[in-house]
Amino acid sequence: MKINKLLIANRGEIALRILRTARKMGIRTVCIYSELDADSLHVSQADEAYCIGQSELADTYLNIEKIIKIGVETRCQAIHPGYGFLAENPAFVIACKRAGMLFVGPDERAMHVMGNKIEARAFAESAGVQVTKGLTGDKDYLLQQVDSIGFPVLVKAAAGGGGKGMRIVRTKAELSEALESTSREAANYFSDGTVYIEKFVENPRHIEIQLLGDSHGNVVHLFERECSIQRRYQKIIEEAPSPTLNQEVRMKMGEAAVKLGKAIGYSGAGTIEFLVDSSLNYYFLEMNTRIQVEHPVTEMTTGIDIVEEQLRVASGEQLRFVQDDLVQRGHAIECRIYAEDPENQFMPSPGETQLYHEPAGEFIRVDSAIEGKPIIRSNYDPMISKLIVWGEDREQARQRMMQALNQYIVHGIKSNISYLLAVLNQDSFIQNRITTKYCDEYSNELLSAIESGRQAIDISLLLISGLVGSLHFNRERNGNAWEQIGYWRQYMRPQFRIADKNYSMVLESYTNNQIVASINGSNCIAGYHLHEKGKLELNIEGNHYLCWISADEPGRILVSHSGFSFEVHRLDILPVQQEFSNSESSSSGENGDILSPMPGRVIKIDVAEGQAVVKGDLLLVVEAMKMENRILCPRDGEVERINVAVGDLVDGSTRLVHLKDAE
Repeated sequence: MKINKLLIANRGEIALRILRTARKMGIRTVCIYSELDADSLHVSQADEAYCIGQSELADTYLNIEKIIKIGVETRCQAIHPGYGFLAENPAFVIACKRAGMLFVGPDERAMHVMGNKIEARAFAESAGVQVTKGLTGDKDYLLQQVDSIGFPVLVKAAAGGGGKGMRIVRTKAELSEALESTSREAANYFSDGTVYIEKFVENPRHIEIQLLGDSHGNVVHLFERECSIQRRYQKIIEEAPSPTLNQEVRMKMGEAAVKLGKAIGYSGAGTIEFLVDSSLNYYFLEMNTRIQVEHPVTEMTTGIDIVEEQLRVASGEQLRFVQDDLVQRGHAIECRIYAEDPENQFMPSPGETQLYHEPAGEFIRVDSAIEGKPIIRSNYDPMISKLIVWGEDREQARQRMMQALNQYIVHGIKSNISYLLAVLNQDSFIQNRITTKYCDEYSNELLSAIESGRQAIDISLLLISGLVGSLHFNRERNGNAWEQIGYWRQYMRPQFRIADKNYSMVLESYTNNQIVASINGSNCIAGYHLHEKGKLELNIEGNHYLCWISADEPGRILVSHSGFSFEVHRLDILPVQQEFSNSESSSSGENGDILSPMPGRVIKIDVAEGQAVVKGDLLLVVEAMKMENRILCPRDGEVERINVAVGDLVDGSTRLVHLKDAE
């Protein structure tokens, strides 16, 4: 069946990425959206777009009946699920077929077998692909039999994916709680609380093979991706080719993946994931029966548009190449840009951005679906975008990625850009001494590198940027007061605060391109040029700098330089009037109230009113941006009042629990 019109059953950057390839192929597109996504780029760029509900996933992007209805009514020949949501749901495949539409992906049998990790492991073994030792059964059975495979073990959700529903357990005492929490998370995300355990491979690499298959029995691999840099089992940096594999192991892993794909009759794009130990022994981990988040690094090193091949295969075409036609060229690295604060335990950071700028260049690709001053919502995944660069070799790609990250500006919310730069600049990454435990093992070192990098930035650079920003943005609001009041031309003493330190400046002269000032007693001459959209070039004492500035309120300037963002406060400019509650309580519990640290949903309450608690006890679990955030007790005391219930939506001002001193 020829595809003339395609329904994209997804949102955000993957919806927009599919849309672009469809447009290139001359295929008309239909997109769906929740009310929260009404202003999204995939909505405005689609040929047709339809709202399917407010915000609840069950009512929108997970609602099979609504999606199929729109596909039928708009006369689409096919539905592309992207990744996440319904992409690996066999019921969705069946519903598409019943409605007479093609599903851009494998058939329901392959999806069912490979979508359940227990069945997938058994199938891989039957196909002759090595797997780690494992156990399946109910909680009591797993507790009884775990000694047969030995610790450490990995507790996993049978229907899991995307790093959700996984726990490393090193002692038997921890296993019961791990089984319970993993099962709860699995039921929450995948509507299936089944879990199993497998032997945990110490210091493994996570390396995956990209497959493409058609309905005529042809399967090829597009080589491998190294995905070992992970945090909370979420990949954050991926690269192709893997710097770990030699050519012999590379080809053996590719052949094993193809054998598995042919054994299950796979059609479409899919990924076989392997764990690789220090001796380059590899073990089947799972198969993702969909396109992967990290597919761009494969596209940049093979020249294959994977989405185009998905659409061609779904319409019944044979693959247009055989294995010998495929080669890897150069090296590509992908960084996932997340809305989170690395310097505050990676707390999710949804909200409205004040300035958003993506890097661009010949060897740079950004997969995103936002522009202007986007709002990053807590309802969905915290990933803002994917930044991909290509180089002739790994080192060139690494250098280009760091340059691109330095030009990626996100003001108004926190991002992980400084963390990504710290990883890329760390010697263990450069020398490829990495495992899936890298982020845990080097956590303190990486955070220390972030702090050192932040401290190394010249304070004069920040103060001059803050001054230019405050005068420029004040002029935009109130006219050029500088020119109207001659006194200020001659002498001015602005006061600043950055973090918890105050700084003074004596401003001698200020023109359209130069500032002469004394900063904390030291003379400073700075040339500057302020471009559109907050780009600021500075020349201070012969050194050239590039900064980005914005203002979210009078007297508070946001400054970015070298991947770091700062708040520069003008103490002599009053901020806009703010409303304060009559309580001075804080999330630290200083006055008894424990506030939610972020918008989200309460998914577990671990205490009861009247219960005595000590510092560090778990109070509640708040889910935000697909992450479980444990709210711990800040001090000893007694739970006097619980103000929320499981399922309640909360924001950063919600009082969750009130503590009182223990009697």
